[in-house]
Amino acid sequence: MESYRINVAQNNAMVNYLSVIHNARHMIDPKVFKAYDIRGTSPGVLDETFARRLGKVLAHLYHPEHVLVGHDMRTTSPVLEAALIEGLTVSGVSVTRVGLCSTPMFYVGMGEAEGKYQLGIMVTASHNPGPDNGFKLMRGDHLPIGQGSGMEEIREAMLSEESFFDATEPGSVEQDEGLLERYIERICGLAALPARLPVWRIAIDAGNGMDGLVLPKLCRRLPGFEFIRLFWDLDGTFPNHEANPLKVETLVKLQEQVTRNACIFGAAFDGDGDRVGFVDEMGTPIPGDILTALFAQEMLRAKGPGKVLYDIRSSWSTPLAIQSAGGEPVMSKVGHANIKKSMRESGALFAGELSMHFYFSDLWNHESGDYAFLLLLKILLREQKPLSEIWRPLVRYAHSGEINFTVQDPKSVIARLEAFFHPQCPAFTSYLDGLRMEFRDLNHPENDWWFNVRPSNTEPVLRLTLEAADQDKMNEHKRQLSQLIQS
Repeated sequence: MESYRINVAQNNAMVNYLSVIHNARHMIDPKVFKAYDIRGTSPGVLDETFARRLGKVLAHLYHPEHVLVGHDMRTTSPVLEAALIEGLTVSGVSVTRVGLCSTPMFYVGMGEAEGKYQLGIMVTASHNPGPDNGFKLMRGDHLPIGQGSGMEEIREAMLSEESFFDATEPGSVEQDEGLLERYIERICGLAALPARLPVWRIAIDAGNGMDGLVLPKLCRRLPGFEFIRLFWDLDGTFPNHEANPLKVETLVKLQEQVTRNACIFGAAFDGDGDRVGFVDEMGTPIPGDILTALFAQEMLRAKGPGKVLYDIRSSWSTPLAIQSAGGEPVMSKVGHANIKKSMRESGALFAGELSMHFYFSDLWNHESGDYAFLLLLKILLREQKPLSEIWRPLVRYAHSGEINFTVQDPKSVIARLEAFFHPQCPAFTSYLDGLRMEFRDLNHPENDWWFNVRPSNTEPVLRLTLEAADQDKMNEHKRQLSQLIQS
């Protein structure tokens, strides 16, 4: 009888355990599995239960022996990291924990390990608002895990009924203590700035993000420069502004400091440090595709002829600048997973996006806002003229930037646009990423223009980018396209 009671108790405990697991799985929001990473509100949608299960799912799907894990400064990041590591180690996976780090630091940790890690997981939501958090996932070969490269399988496993029981032997956890110093040593070595530096003043806005950890040590390697510091303290609530240099409204304080203090330029980093934007000495923001052209020319100068990738939203000015420097411009789909895959396949030495992601072959095809910052310094040191006089001559057309429209059926809108403009005999049509149509008039090049429309991977949103020979013509085409999209 006693044995029966014990068995009943054990069975009831197992039923309760499975019920808890079942309920936890069904609380997972499928929308957190994005095109390039996992993101959602935290605490809330992304909590310890989610992170622990994610660790177990990744162990089950990828069978890694060793994983590198790091986290940003968001308030929930340490808790999510701890739960993630628990899920990995109880599944028999050994973990090297970086702790607090920027995403570019994390990338260097993966790269310099030369195959030690089969997976890398960075706990971050990049530039998203403070209540959000997320996970950037990377395979040991440096290719991101995203839509079409593993995210669907992860989503399916996370939402499944499978329990993923613990391994017989848990994995170990070790700490990487010196990654920040190694990261700074690597990017400074690559940039190879001269030992003697002029007395220049530079304003830098870290946006309360992870570059607040990197910049104090990096700037000590740049004696002579005076740095105007904006929001270098780490604060995952982002009390001053969203850490997103793509949004001009986040640059207001930086622009004020640049003009007030006669700075040679200003730099603004995003939340996890993988992107950086710049304003010139007059406080004017420099578009991401023009920065791509500028950095491409610098890389081609240093390395000689090679392929350079630019995303499909970029200005015609970008491939022209690449060609003028002896490079071979290659158009790419938007998104870091697509760009890194294309860089590997093509052997490109550099890539850039309108969104201010800059990718370097010297850094295993990863982004580093800090390295881009050092490269801009190198360009200014060589050219010895104001930044505005360096970047403005590269701009040959009027570009719209990316404009978002909420539409219920993006694909049908794209088909309607193609049918409308096809009779105008486009000189070039591409389906590489949505639809891009280019129109050229050999007798009247002032009438040349193009547009690109791309559906969002996760929302009922259509993204429009266009360009024309001048601002008036660009605005005219933008009005027409906006009406067609919304009709």
